[in-house]
Amino acid sequence: MSTSQQVDPLIGRLVDGRYRVRARIARGGMATVYVATDLRLERRVALKVMHAHLSDDSVFQSRFIQEARSAARLADPHVVNVFDQGQDGELAYLVMEYLPGITLRELLKEQKRLTVTQTITVMDAVLSGLAAAHRAGLIHRDVKPENVLLAEDGRIKIGDFGLARATSANTATGAQLLGTIAYLAPELVTRGTADARSDIYSLGIMLYEMLAGEQPYKGEQPMQIAYQHATDSVPRPSVKNPGVPEQLDELVLWATEKSPDERPADAQEMLERLREIERELGIAPLASRTRALPEVDRSEAEATKVLPFAATTALTDDVPAGTGPVAAADDNSARLRRVSARRSRRGGVLLALVLLLAAVAGGVGWWWGSGPGSQVAIPRVQGLTYDEAAGLLEEHNLVAERRDVNSVDVAPGEVMASDPGAGARVDQETVVTLDVSVGPAEVAVPKLTDTPQADATAQLEAIGVPVVEVREYFLDPAPGMVTNVRIQPRGSEEIVDCIDGCAAHEGDGAILSVSLGPVPDVAGLTVDAATGTLTDAGLQVAGERQQQHSNDVEAGRVIGIVPKDGVWARDETVTLIESLGPELFEVPDVEGMTRDEAASTLRDHGFEVSYNPLWNTFPDAWTNVTGTDPSAGDRRQRGTTVQILIETSSPI
Repeated sequence: MSTSQQVDPLIGRLVDGRYRVRARIARGGMATVYVATDLRLERRVALKVMHAHLSDDSVFQSRFIQEARSAARLADPHVVNVFDQGQDGELAYLVMEYLPGITLRELLKEQKRLTVTQTITVMDAVLSGLAAAHRAGLIHRDVKPENVLLAEDGRIKIGDFGLARATSANTATGAQLLGTIAYLAPELVTRGTADARSDIYSLGIMLYEMLAGEQPYKGEQPMQIAYQHATDSVPRPSVKNPGVPEQLDELVLWATEKSPDERPADAQEMLERLREIERELGIAPLASRTRALPEVDRSEAEATKVLPFAATTALTDDVPAGTGPVAAADDNSARLRRVSARRSRRGGVLLALVLLLAAVAGGVGWWWGSGPGSQVAIPRVQGLTYDEAAGLLEEHNLVAERRDVNSVDVAPGEVMASDPGAGARVDQETVVTLDVSVGPAEVAVPKLTDTPQADATAQLEAIGVPVVEVREYFLDPAPGMVTNVRIQPRGSEEIVDCIDGCAAHEGDGAILSVSLGPVPDVAGLTVDAATGTLTDAGLQVAGERQQQHSNDVEAGRVIGIVPKDGVWARDETVTLIESLGPELFEVPDVEGMTRDEAASTLRDHGFEVSYNPLWNTFPDAWTNVTGTDPSAGDRRQRGTTVQILIETSSPI
């Protein structure tokens, strides 16, 4: 379990006496989603809990309840089912179908763009679910890849009907305009109105992104993107991906027409056209399926069979030697033969001695003349320069020949060895090869960023460049991934960047920068919990804290950490920012002013204004403000709505 889940107070809690919270799986702007167990029905569910700071806001509560009612009205296999909605103390929650898997956004991040078959499969399912919503008189208002769920078993569903409205209530102004800007229909930008055709526009943008691998409009500010939606035409996705069929090009252009009247009337009409395209292209959506178990490789299994072992043993019998015939009797003739033989042997010994002395004399002459005595021993030359070694060999009447050899341990220019080696005897004028060091060999260091630390270390050691230092930083890549490589040449203090690969030499050292993952998000935690989380991650936490007001984080909890230029390294000290809660301002005294003067004054002080709209039928000069609710002098957050109490001062 992650650290964030360990400190989440809802983990393990029994909600409404029925739902046991198991783990947190997602967090959004309005709510956090948990996986929970429905103890009554013994099934896993997704529990969507409204954020605590919104639970007292009637507008958000009504939107939360609206999501449950809107989705519960839909009965379609491509819409995430909503089972229940309720309130447990301060918790407002929805109970939804739990679909283990990923979102379309995560799939796009992994693959960048989808194949035509994948795209058609997703669009067919999403259009089916959205068509059911449109038939029920609902528009989604927030169609985007984050709200398309791809289950592990292949099911595809659209969820998050938190912004859904009846198609008759189609005005969206101010805070109601909450759809993601990248998928926002032009009419929402220019007029603030939406209907089913606004969902179609969002689908067209999503279809473009699946085919092209990117969104059609980009900008540094949301207003730049919104302006492009309102003024530009979406290009054909085949401009970015030539493999896109013309029919899908045309479907994108039809769905993203600037005028709603020129788009499909609803998701059903667009679905019917998509299915015509499927028939034209001969492509059918992929069916839902569970993963099959991997098959056993029979060739491998056969290769592991144990072969029978047999051995033969040869037996050898010892045969005893037989006894020879009995010697003949020792007689006189025999004795005479023995004496003659002894004399003959003495003569032979003398002759052999003479011959041996002659041979020794001849051998000595041969040794020193043309035999081994004429050879020389190769002197030891290791550690000398080539010139020094060549001169020494010349003194022994030998010829030197140079051979350059790479070496990490021997300084360039030094002789490492000779061939033949020192002490060997060779004929005079023999050529002796001298191995001379030319220093370490040059090696190519590959690009190692986004490689696991262990793999990068193994690759560097394989080319003779050992890792001499590992520096750990808090960065976005997954923990343990290499984010930078630098080379320190052997015997030098210089450090050379090698992030995209470079040339180095055997024996140089490598310095790896390795990701620890992002700095843990401690926003909303208590000071103690945030300190524990950051300490466990490898950071130090300063005893002193900064404090500032926050409209989103309650007083006493942590807003975040003080940012720094660059990235955080392991064991660096961070300073927490503690919330003082929202900053409060006095409601100004507008009693005695006209309606418009009072409204202007309140807005200048950062407050929203409300009053009975019937007063708009009176000229401003005929109105007189008698007070406000909250009263003048009360302290409230900026953005709080102040009601103006008005009476007529008409001269009539």
